[in-house]
Amino acid sequence: MKKMYADRQPEPHDRPPSDHPSDCLRVALYSHDTQGLGHIRRNLTLASALLQSEQPLSILLISGTQLGSAMTKPAGVDFLALPAVAKDTNGLYRAQSLSLPLEELIALRAQTIRGALAVFQPDVLIVDKVPGGLQGELLPSLELLHQREQTHCVLGLRDVLDDAATARREWERTKSGALVKTYYDAVWIYGDPTVYDPVHEYGLAADLAGKVRYTGYLNRTIFATQQARAMATPVPLAPHLVGKRLALCLVGGGEDGAHLARAFAKARFPRNVAGLIITGPYMPAAVSEEIHALAANQTHLQVLGFVPEPLQLLQRAAYVVAMGGYNTICEILGHNKQALIVPRVQPRQEQWIRAQRLQELGLVDVLHPAHLSPRQISRWLTKVEKAPERVRATIDLQGLRRLPRLLHELRTGHTAKPVQHSAHQPLLMPA
Repeated sequence: MKKMYADRQPEPHDRPPSDHPSDCLRVALYSHDTQGLGHIRRNLTLASALLQSEQPLSILLISGTQLGSAMTKPAGVDFLALPAVAKDTNGLYRAQSLSLPLEELIALRAQTIRGALAVFQPDVLIVDKVPGGLQGELLPSLELLHQREQTHCVLGLRDVLDDAATARREWERTKSGALVKTYYDAVWIYGDPTVYDPVHEYGLAADLAGKVRYTGYLNRTIFATQQARAMATPVPLAPHLVGKRLALCLVGGGEDGAHLARAFAKARFPRNVAGLIITGPYMPAAVSEEIHALAANQTHLQVLGFVPEPLQLLQRAAYVVAMGGYNTICEILGHNKQALIVPRVQPRQEQWIRAQRLQELGLVDVLHPAHLSPRQISRWLTKVEKAPERVRATIDLQGLRRLPRLLHELRTGHTAKPVQHSAHQPLLMPA
């Protein structure tokens, strides 16, 4: 039961429950988005899944990226873009565009978020990864919603945050456990515990573990048909690539993808294989120009920049060489692609840990970035071209189908019947 505040003065935009249409739920999703495209793409995916609920939804995405408006969004979804924050190579934050000290920028973002939620008054708030938001910017909003007692708060976590010791230290430093205990009704972990179990790995306390629900991996391929129809123009392949087997190179947003894109562009390909590199919107201009120059005189290679929805290219690919971001991994697994993962290992071990676990299950091949070279990529392409299709382990990829049920559970308090995953263990932890 949330604490009542009898002496609290009404907010200017407080609404009586009777003013809220009973047949439409308001859901807000927050992500800080300091780097890359992963957070906003994951929240768009969550929105698409939640819209499959029986009850109509109105969804507001609160994001730190300016690219949301360039992405395909479902009907009933809108964006609020916060002033952008950048992270340097030492992991320190700064204002990306505004000439403001970080403290003032965070205050601006915090007031923007609180003002939006005061008016929108969500029934459910889903927060991505960081319980208190970037530098604590979400705390005023959490306290507001806590006082009103009208909003159910959910913390959404990837399957892997970092190595166990680092994750525990960060949770202690940011008092994340206390925040979850005070403000959050549930923790949704977007993964399968047979691959990685954060409750066990990070030693979550019993009161926090009791709030955990494992959703399964967020496999966007179940929405592939709808998304393909929503795209205004398909991404065309260059004429000299048509008719060949496609090897696709994905480097996420591209900010730290130069090493992989360069090695892929210099690799020697099997005769019937052509390559396509998506550099991403954040790749430095000089690096992007270099990659385009490497491909300019190649008859087996094409380079594209920002592709708002790369799913259609992944569907066409025979082989994938990629970094190990959560969304990319889910899409590779959902399409059952032959993949070589070259994960990021700094400043976090998240991608490396996930890739290793999946390699142990026979789902992907993994190459440490210290060993990356054009020759290694050439060897891998030659090997998979000749190798027979392998038998792979089955893991739970049904997260998006399960989310409407979890939303219903959150709103009604009625626990959904546990769903059995491939290892015949309960996917949903008992409350």
